[in-house]
Amino acid sequence: MVWRREPMVGWAIGPLGITFMIAQEPSPFSIWLRVLFPAFVSGSVLYIGLFTPLSPVDMPEHPLIQFVMILLGVLLTSTRDVINALRDLLYPLWGEARILQNLYQLRGSWTKFHFTSFGHSYLHDHFGSSPGDLLQVL
Repeated sequence: MVWRREPMVGWAIGPLGITFMIAQEPSPFSIWLRVLFPAFVSGSVLYIGLFTPLSPVDMPEHPLIQFVMILLGVLLTSTRDVINALRDLLYPLWGEARILQNLYQLRGSWTKFHFTSFGHSYLHDHFGSSPGDLLQVL
């Protein structure tokens, strides 16, 4: 977002991580980066937690078992990210629809929203309300 100088409406911090809210459609590279980076982190944590001397359990040292267990763990943690990426690529949203989708999806969890000054003016211009009023409506 910084590289392309996209204006950021805000960000949300919740139990599932940090979500940046922008009005424009993200590039395919950034969509797949949002899938691959968490999958890499998940696989690394699984490897360190199960197959290194730091592991609290004793696992077999067979490479096939290690590969299958890490693959299943990454699939378990990243399936939703892949589905969201495919949805973003096949049915892209931008503008008001993208902002409303982000707010609606994140509103169900214990997420704390932070809006930039651009976000305040964007919400006022496009929705005619403040961020607090819009979040109460959702």
